[in-house]
Amino acid sequence: MPARLRRAYGTGYLHFITFSCYQRRPLLRAPQCRDLFLRILEETRRGYSLIVVGYVVMPEHVHLLISEPDQSTHSVVMQVLKQRFARALLDRLRHRNAPPPASLWSTVLQEGHVWQRRFYDFVVWNPHKRAEKLRYMHENPVHRGLVSAPGGWKWSSFRHYAYDERGPVLVNEQQPVKLNWKAPPLPAANDEREAR
Repeated sequence: MPARLRRAYGTGYLHFITFSCYQRRPLLRAPQCRDLFLRILEETRRGYSLIVVGYVVMPEHVHLLISEPDQSTHSVVMQVLKQRFARALLDRLRHRNAPPPASLWSTVLQEGHVWQRRFYDFVVWNPHKRAEKLRYMHENPVHRGLVSAPGGWKWSSFRHYAYDERGPVLVNEQQPVKLNWKAPPLPAANDEREAR
C-alpha cells in the first residue's frame, strides 16, 4: 500500500467505499452480473457481520456505505468480496459457450482481471454526511441515464428507504436515516433502459 494511503479503522464510523471494474470496463452491465455481485455481497455481509447502510451497483463500479467489520478490516472484507465475485464470474464465463474472440468477455477471460486493485474509503462521521452519501448513491443511476427515477434501479438500497422493501442485501443499519425523499408511486421492479 502506498505510504500516502491511510485507512482509518477502529473509529466506529461508517465507511463510504467505492471500487471499480478493471480499467473501468462495464463488467457489471448485465443484470445477471449485478445479481451475482449482490448475492456475494450478502454472503460477505453475513460472514463478516457487517452493517450495510446502503449500496448501489453500477455497470463499472460499486458504492457501499458500511460499518467496520467486528473481527477484521475493510481491506480484508473488500479483498474477499472482490475475489469471490471474480472467481464466480470467471467460472461462469469459462463454462459458457466461448465468447467471440474480440469481445469484452474473451478479453476478461484471457487477462483474468475483474477489478481495479484498490478501493476508495471515505470515513462518514456524521448523520448529514451519511444522508449525503446515500442520496449520491441512489441518484447515481438516474444521473447516468440508466433509469428515470431511483426506484427503477433494483441494484441499490433505495427501495429499502423509499418503500421499506427487502432487497437482495439486508440493509441493517441501526440508526435509520431520514432522506426527506418524497417517494413516487412504486415503479416496476426495474425500469432500466435495458441492453445498453
